[in-house]
Amino acid sequence: MTIKQLSIFIENKGGTLIEVLDLLSKANIQIIASTIADTKDYGIYRVLCSQAAQAYLILKEAGINVQLSDVFALSIDDQPGRAADAVSRISDAGVSILYLYSFLWKSKGVLVFRTDESEKAKEAIMLNKMKFLTEEDFSV
Repeated sequence: MTIKQLSIFIENKGGTLIEVLDLLSKANIQIIASTIADTKDYGIYRVLCSQAAQAYLILKEAGINVQLSDVFALSIDDQPGRAADAVSRISDAGVSILYLYSFLWKSKGVLVFRTDESEKAKEAIMLNKMKFLTEEDFSV
């Protein structure tokens, strides 16, 4: 029910992001979605990709600080209000969302979120009959 996400810690200086992108490109790993949250000195580059475990190993071997974590990816209709509905259902179940980002995939909206209450989130997704995506859904 969860998918793997890379969290890559990169310094806020020229060339660090392109190093990561070049490594993934040379390994023929497709980035599906990504987001960067930055601070003064570094950024956290969160990535969903076609081969997360392989990408993790490649980046680790290159000396890049990377973590592999589980996140939820919900498929929603690409219509106004659907994201709000999905987030409301998760929140109404008492699940705290640590962060969230979204993108379009195959004419559907995708909400990616992380929580430290995975069991509650799984239960809310099942009880509300929400469509979740797996890593196989992102195979390219």
